[in-house]
Amino acid sequence: MKIAAVGEVATEPRQLLTRHRVVEAAVELADRDGLEAVSMRRLADVLDVEAMSLYTHVRSKDDLLDAMVDAVITEIPLQAVGPDWRPRLRRQLLDARTVFQEHRWAPALIESRHAPGPATPAYFNTVIGLLRDGGFSLEQTHHALHVLGSRALGFAQDPWDDSDPLPDEAAKLLAEQVRDTLPYVAEMAVAGTHDGGLGGCDTDAEFLFALDFILDGLERFRR
Repeated sequence: MKIAAVGEVATEPRQLLTRHRVVEAAVELADRDGLEAVSMRRLADVLDVEAMSLYTHVRSKDDLLDAMVDAVITEIPLQAVGPDWRPRLRRQLLDARTVFQEHRWAPALIESRHAPGPATPAYFNTVIGLLRDGGFSLEQTHHALHVLGSRALGFAQDPWDDSDPLPDEAAKLLAEQVRDTLPYVAEMAVAGTHDGGLGGCDTDAEFLFALDFILDGLERFRR
């Protein structure tokens, strides 16, 4: 920090505003306060600039959101392709999962975007390369990508959100109410409680179970 002379006000030198800095600040803001907090006005406040000056570096809010997706995917380390496809692909998808767990807002944003930046095709080029060099035909690789779905990027599109499960008593009450009409739902609701034995869902464990299940199936398919 510059030491101010008598009568002067000490100030930090303002960081040069660039597209990279704008996108970086937007990602940090989303990490801290959620994606809904990211607006051009709020971002300008964070960067201590006028909102209009942001448009020198990003064309629009959509351009900013696309760039945020690209920035997150860029964080994923890429595996070297080789014949031992299974451990390499597994590591690739788990590394992606680690990155998306640090940016929990990103999966929903990815699903809403239609203009991926250069990081997305580069990432999938690696995933495809791991399969192709592992002995998958082009047709098999195409099928494999569809089977993996969002797991290729380290997250799963589950049919419901169980990140905030019902308390045991509430789950049991729900099960009693629907036992006659939805007996299998009632059975699973009770099983998912602490007393029921299964307990709450461990999303990491479920992701690993499904991933290994899929990779085992792909290996049989490849043969």
